[in-house]
Amino acid sequence: MASPDLENLSGVGPATAEKLKENGFDDFQGIAVASPGELSNTADIGESSAADIIQAAREAADIGGFESGATVLERREKIGKLTWGVDEVDELLGGGVETQSITEVYGEFGAGKSQVTHQLAVNVQLPAEHGGLEGSAIFVDSEDTFRPERIDDMVRGLPDEKIEATMEFHDIVEEGEADASDEELLTQLTESVLDKIHVAKAFNSNHQILLAEKAQEIASESQDEEFPVRLLCVDSLTAHFRAEYVGRGKLAERQQKLNKHLHDLMRVGDLNNTAVLVTNQVASNPDSFFGDPTQPIGGNILGHTSTFRMYLRKSKNDKRIVRLVDAPNLADGEAVMRVTGDGLVPE
Repeated sequence: MASPDLENLSGVGPATAEKLKENGFDDFQGIAVASPGELSNTADIGESSAADIIQAAREAADIGGFESGATVLERREKIGKLTWGVDEVDELLGGGVETQSITEVYGEFGAGKSQVTHQLAVNVQLPAEHGGLEGSAIFVDSEDTFRPERIDDMVRGLPDEKIEATMEFHDIVEEGEADASDEELLTQLTESVLDKIHVAKAFNSNHQILLAEKAQEIASESQDEEFPVRLLCVDSLTAHFRAEYVGRGKLAERQQKLNKHLHDLMRVGDLNNTAVLVTNQVASNPDSFFGDPTQPIGGNILGHTSTFRMYLRKSKNDKRIVRLVDAPNLADGEAVMRVTGDGLVPE
């Protein structure tokens, strides 16, 4: 996709345009939804000038006005649904993980949160008729959880019909020539799937915020490619923030930075029709005398920003309970899945 000429915006000269592009503001839409303070810091200009540039971008991108409910419905029809790989969970989510939304998955250690991120990074590359989004994935790894070997397990664990269709979709074989039992073809498929997962390790919260901004740049550049970015995973969202901002005195600062980070992630989803999935750690509430004392980290900031909240809970052996805690248009409910060597499978 050709980048628009930012110098066409009132108040943007060559130097300012270059600074904006270096920081991921390479289209009118990205500038139009930025705040004056954010743009001021990025381009080293005054907030008044930044506000004028944002206004010019809104006019150029035709953004910021009201629209009819029918127009909103028409736009929502473009939203994709990414299969979880478990019919019962997909049904719980109204068809799968939505693009243009943030889906939060929280639970205690060993509940299967990282397994979900790996499985979706594979599933997003499936053909649409098999529940995929025919795209690539970005994986922001803050807890050293990404394992290419696990991707290999999950690719090989797909049902034969999905493997064969995906081989054809990835141009590994001609139509009708795929063989799910051919070891050489399976190896090529795994390599192709891994090649379409962009992985970055976040070393601290500031680096994690920077990677979210970089993710917007990668997603924007990929939109006219064969495999546009259709999934952004952050595993885990809160680990660095929790470790670096300790105590009540740091709470306000932590929440402020977390809020900005979430809005950066939301922008990636909105501007690129991408599904955003974040995992979250939990804490135990000692004041809870009845029910499950487990509660997610991040407070109201994360609770209000996440479009879908899902709670993973351990059950017997490899079984996991998946509970939909919050969604704007779906009823709460539970589903059961299993975490196996082949990936996430139905009970």
